[in-house]
Amino acid sequence: MARSVARIGALEFILGLALAAVVVRAAQIQVVRGGHYAAIAERQRTSTEQVPARRGTIYDRNGQPLVVTQEEYAIGIAPNEVTDVRGTARLVAKHLGIAARPLEQALRKSKRYRWLAGPFPATKAEPLRDARGIHLHRRLERTYPSGDLAGPILGRLNAEGTGATGLELLLDLLLQGQPGEAVVLKDHLGRRYESPSRRRRAPVAGDDVYLTLDVELQDIAERGLEDAIAASDAEGGDVVLLHPGTGDVLALASRVTQNGRLVPSPAAIHTTFEPGSTAKIFTAAALLMQGLVDSTDTENVVDGRWRMPIVEQPTRPSQYRTIEDSHRNLGVHPLTLADAIRVSSNVAMAKFATRLTPEQQYETLRGFGFGNRTGIEFPSESEGRLYPPHQWTLRMTPASLAMGYELAVTPLQLAVAYAAIANDGIVLSPAIVKEIRDAEGEVIYQHIPEPVRRAVSPTVAARLREFLRGAVEQGGTGERAQLGKYFLVGKTGTARRFRDGRYVDEYTGSFAALFPQDNPELVVVVKIDNPRAGSYYGAQTAAPATKDMLNHALAAGLLPFTPAETQGRPRQRPRRNEPEAEGRVSAPPVVIPWPPAAADSAAPPPRPVPKVVALPVREAVLALHQRGFQVQLRGLGTVERTWPSAGTLMARGRIVTVWAR
Repeated sequence: MARSVARIGALEFILGLALAAVVVRAAQIQVVRGGHYAAIAERQRTSTEQVPARRGTIYDRNGQPLVVTQEEYAIGIAPNEVTDVRGTARLVAKHLGIAARPLEQALRKSKRYRWLAGPFPATKAEPLRDARGIHLHRRLERTYPSGDLAGPILGRLNAEGTGATGLELLLDLLLQGQPGEAVVLKDHLGRRYESPSRRRRAPVAGDDVYLTLDVELQDIAERGLEDAIAASDAEGGDVVLLHPGTGDVLALASRVTQNGRLVPSPAAIHTTFEPGSTAKIFTAAALLMQGLVDSTDTENVVDGRWRMPIVEQPTRPSQYRTIEDSHRNLGVHPLTLADAIRVSSNVAMAKFATRLTPEQQYETLRGFGFGNRTGIEFPSESEGRLYPPHQWTLRMTPASLAMGYELAVTPLQLAVAYAAIANDGIVLSPAIVKEIRDAEGEVIYQHIPEPVRRAVSPTVAARLREFLRGAVEQGGTGERAQLGKYFLVGKTGTARRFRDGRYVDEYTGSFAALFPQDNPELVVVVKIDNPRAGSYYGAQTAAPATKDMLNHALAAGLLPFTPAETQGRPRQRPRRNEPEAEGRVSAPPVVIPWPPAAADSAAPPPRPVPKVVALPVREAVLALHQRGFQVQLRGLGTVERTWPSAGTLMARGRIVTVWAR
């Protein structure tokens, strides 16, 4: 008995010690290290995550949205957090348009987290944000109100939501904005939901981008191109609509064949072709600039065939090159330079070109921008191909260039060159980005027309426009492009295609036009690749397509011209702060500021241009704006150089050009 009592006592003592240890340990956990373990528990059920920013909207030049980020919400309810089940069910029913009674019954029946059918727009979800037990899960979806219109130019996002192609890629840093921060709670099953009661940093929306594109002209260009391709059973084609006075690209469309299907593409910017006769006007420009022809000078075309001697006294047939006209009915009548452009005579142009030195021919083409990128804000632009004279062969290159061969250009380059003819000889950089605004609506970038160089004098440019007028009048190769009561000028082109190291029996038809004929406000370039039905000439493929597109644009009221305004009006062009020297500056381009504002005696003193080299574009633009300067942006990424350079004293409001990559 005594032994049993001792055992019981020992057991009680041991149990007492154990209980005391538990109490001490509990006190230690609760009192001494309570904060530590509470923090661990908090970390296990909460986390801090980024809240994605709304990606910037892309608009056309008139404010029509082309790419929009749609903000949507998935909505969940945690029944164990709801204190007023009936009131919550009625609130949800009121804003989301669902039945209140079934929702109330479901919330009372089960305490499991419940998702509501969705997603729901922000206008419906936001009134529920502060309701107890209701959790909003934000989703951002990129949508395209105009469908696939201008799709290759706009680009698309990748699976991670960053720019993958087109302007979405080029402008990604500006469009993406700055993400916010939110506390996310996790239930016992690991499900995550945002806590409206927890403090968070709001995201900053991305910048909005306004393009130079006109959505209605873009639609006309795309439809017109597809109709022209279908009518001629072609492999593809391109259309460029450009404003010559500003460099604004109003429409740009391309179609190429891939795996037997016709698909949209930005080929007008990155794929080159030999322009053929549309480039003859630039040989005429060289001859006029050098004073090597006048209005009465002629060349005989004989029977439309010329055996061009390679040396002065040829002794072997191999020392000749045969030049032929596509139209062999020109007879033996001599042709002036204007006639040669009008009827597109290869023989006459090749003969006229013999008056030029290789350097004169090369410098003129270079001055119009060939062999150089235009600098448009778009990835993967091609520079084309124009070999320097030391790589030429006397047998081929001078005559070939006079006919538009051995020269590879993009449709955009051709449009920019024709714009210089419309613009009294000034080459402007083309633009596809018109304006960029930050989340507060402040303009942080605005395209300002940027003269690059003078290609020809105003007098020569006027002569060239007269030559182009002859090409579309009766008897000219482009007469099928005339609009009746509306007048345009232009030049057709047809070129054999070069493939796998040789010229094949496939052709490219093209047409380049200025509209209207006086004070042109529009440059149109249309190219049709390998038309297989009917004629392959540009006069029968590209010229009629140009006519159809302009007719549609005029009928829709998109071109602010009346018949009286398109003919016989004297040219009244604003004077530019740029010398009218006959010489040209070849690439790289020399940037010439647009005319500065008139001097003001009360203006503040000049200030130095800040050093922004090596800064991200966003920071550089902000720094320049804070100093009072306007910004002309060439490229995106990190700033490589500025003009004027850092430290240069300039008046407030002047333009600083920033090159970035």
